[in-house]
Amino acid sequence: MNRLTSVFLVFAALLLLAIGGTILLVPHTFYASDGIVLGNDPSLLSEIRPPGGLLASSGLLILLGAFRARLRSLSITLTVLVYGDFGLSRLVGFALDGMPSSNFVMATGVELIVAAIGLVMLCRQPGVDATVSANQL
Repeated sequence: MNRLTSVFLVFAALLLLAIGGTILLVPHTFYASDGIVLGNDPSLLSEIRPPGGLLASSGLLILLGAFRARLRSLSITLTVLVYGDFGLSRLVGFALDGMPSSNFVMATGVELIVAAIGLVMLCRQPGVDATVSANQL
């Protein structure tokens, strides 16, 4: 289980580092690959770069959890939150805005699969109680 979890976390981390780093450092290139032209508006770019930095820094923390047992549950939780949030938020966008390009639909699938795998792994972590009672809510 630990080896499989580590491999999963490395994959999840490297994907976030690559995507986040590209959005942070070269957003025009990243978005142009999907036919999106950002232009040179500093305000727009100021809104685009921070999520890239957040993805990259999340990737770093997730990567640490692949090699440090005491950070493993935190890293899996962060993986579920980041990938789950992106996937579910895209689904909201599909409902509100219509269907985007196939690349975004595929990204949604990957995000939701990674989140689901992470959720299963999180529930199997020692000391993690996946049940929630009404009193805890």
